[in-house]
Amino acid sequence: MYIVMVASECAPVAKVGGLGDVVFGLSRELEIRGNAVEIILPKYDCMRYDHIWGLTVSYRDLWVPWFNYRVHCTVYFGFVHGRKCYFIEPHSGDNFFNRGSYYGFPDEHMRFAFFSKAALEFMTQAGKRPDVIHTHDWQTALVPVMLYEIYQHAGMGNCRVCHTLHNVKHQGIAGENVLWFTGLGRPPYYYDRRRMGDDFNPSAINFTKGAIVYSNFITTVSPTHAWEIRHTEWGYGLGHVLHVHQNKFGGILNGLDYEMWNPESDRAIPHHFNAENFLEKRKNKAALRQRLWMNDDEKPLVAYVGRLDMQKGVSLIRHALFRSLQMNAQYVLLGASPERGINAQFWQLKHELNDNPDCHLEIGYDEELAHLIYAAADILVVPSLFEPCGLTQMIALRYGTVPVVRSVGGLADTVFDTDHSDRPLHERNGYVFYQSDNLAIESALDRAISLWHGRPEAFRDLALRGMRCDYSWNRPGADYLNVYELIRHK
Repeated sequence: MYIVMVASECAPVAKVGGLGDVVFGLSRELEIRGNAVEIILPKYDCMRYDHIWGLTVSYRDLWVPWFNYRVHCTVYFGFVHGRKCYFIEPHSGDNFFNRGSYYGFPDEHMRFAFFSKAALEFMTQAGKRPDVIHTHDWQTALVPVMLYEIYQHAGMGNCRVCHTLHNVKHQGIAGENVLWFTGLGRPPYYYDRRRMGDDFNPSAINFTKGAIVYSNFITTVSPTHAWEIRHTEWGYGLGHVLHVHQNKFGGILNGLDYEMWNPESDRAIPHHFNAENFLEKRKNKAALRQRLWMNDDEKPLVAYVGRLDMQKGVSLIRHALFRSLQMNAQYVLLGASPERGINAQFWQLKHELNDNPDCHLEIGYDEELAHLIYAAADILVVPSLFEPCGLTQMIALRYGTVPVVRSVGGLADTVFDTDHSDRPLHERNGYVFYQSDNLAIESALDRAISLWHGRPEAFRDLALRGMRCDYSWNRPGADYLNVYELIRHK
């Protein structure tokens, strides 16, 4: 099967969050299974060009219709750790992708509307006719709309689209100017609420709603989150349109790249280990403590790795820090917030705790340090208010670090409480809490720390059960191929 991914991110060359990991990991799994996969990305000036091999011009003169003129683009080709990637560079005064950052601009909707148009124009002009185009999140949500309304009449009528919702909080809300610039036109037609008209703003179109209506199949990144966005406030207003199109909607759990995240071969950790020589993990704990100037005592090490924003449960992250210290444990945090206020709070906290040898806060993000923390920690807290899938808990399990999670989204689909789950014992791999208050996280975190102190052999058995879980791309890859086969024959 010939599959083209159209996305705004692909790890590690252009990565902001889990979206980039999914595009890379799923593409790799599909290729392993014998499919031809190509990825189309914007050519950002801030990409990690050191991760691209053999970057060359592939298509020199791509002219993209845009309002009442055409924008000249150059398309480059290169390999990103074996993945075949095309990078579209527009030569335009709008300077869409030469801004030193991937996101965060007032014309965001125009930037990615143009990219979506350019990706379709490139496939059309270059003679690419994929069986399936797989689009991701609001940034490429106009691809299925334009494919059906424009490009199916330009030789792409046999292409099918699968669209994945990674984070429905961001949906791509815009005015009618996008319709005129992309060539869709006809505002009354698209403002119809059965198409792209936003359900809550009559003067806006909704990119994500358009993708739901026009795609052949829609997925989100875990089965539990598929239920949540249809039936709870975490759907951010998309519940109705997903209900209307429920027959082509489902949740497929994201996978984890088991080559990148492998404690047996990880180049970022000083001591490799697996389930058979698990005691080697302790040496990574000693190495992390030495690096961060922490006490090397007989205490469990609790960690948090990730963004610091409201979605991630910042108040619970903070409470877990102080609770860990009360319970005779250490705490390490690695993360930063896109919100200045939250960042300032954690910088203040770092200053207050600077002399505490049982605590270290690293405000920012360091990929190599993240690997070492996963390899060193005994317990990882993931107290998210909502979590479409989450990769941190999967990484923790892979590295023999026991996750303490709130039962939402993909966390509910991957972590099962060692004491209270109705699953067989060999599938119980962590600690789970349900409410979003301090007592709730204490109920789970206290049990984890107490087990470490009181029954170290039982704690090690729990960590080893986590290491034996399989959250690779193997099963999700098969699930996506089943979706592709389904829509190909519709």
